[in-house]
Amino acid sequence: MMGFSAGEKRWRERLGSLRDVVRQELVSRQLAAHLPPAPAGVLDVGCGQGTQALRVAALGHRVTALDASGDLLGLLKDQVEPGMAIEVVQAPAERLSELFEPGSFDVVLCHGVLMYFDDPDPLLAAMAGLLAPGGLLSLLVRNGDALAMRAGLMGDWAAAREAFDGSGYTNRLGVVARADRLDDLTRRLAVQELGVLEWYGVRVFTDLAADDAPLPDDLDLLLECEERAGASDPYRRVAPLAHIIAQAGHARDGG
Repeated sequence: MMGFSAGEKRWRERLGSLRDVVRQELVSRQLAAHLPPAPAGVLDVGCGQGTQALRVAALGHRVTALDASGDLLGLLKDQVEPGMAIEVVQAPAERLSELFEPGSFDVVLCHGVLMYFDDPDPLLAAMAGLLAPGGLLSLLVRNGDALAMRAGLMGDWAAAREAFDGSGYTNRLGVVARADRLDDLTRRLAVQELGVLEWYGVRVFTDLAADDAPLPDDLDLLLECEERAGASDPYRRVAPLAHIIAQAGHARDGG
């Protein structure tokens, strides 16, 4: 696995920033349209500070939140409210198959994690194996089809040229990571008998916002525009992040 840990401190410093708020809010809205009725068993792989785990638990689902970072899990634990069904597990994602029984979850979340794996297939296989029949996998990945956009908009032409044909990049945490192209990821999921139900773009308009950009007064309007862009072409095609909803046993669909 590549080194998210090298950028963890920067990640914590940017929690609550405009870019973070837009990402988390959009993923929550997009995911809500697909979650089964509560209570469902949900595993959040690489849950980090637990934003999505907490929101899903607040809807009445039983959540298992897994992350390798004790510091980030500490932030999650501080926000758990009475009545929330959240189990916290400190372990790397590579241990999924030994920690949990096959078919034991209705939903598996994996947001901003796959990009730190040189080879995504073992993790995809492990998560697919944990899904019950008809279960859902929610993936948030770096959109390889739009990898040149950020560099190009910033005027970094060398990086933009390289990105057209490559899959690696250095993210804003300063960590080298990997991007996924939708068609390729769809094929990888099909190998695991997972079919794409829907996919969305995330942070179409706000990806270039400064790390310390404050939340604007018209945040609700901004989120409305981001949500519409993330659900429609051509906008979602150039989003820096792609949010894929796949289902176990569902016929393949390229979206």
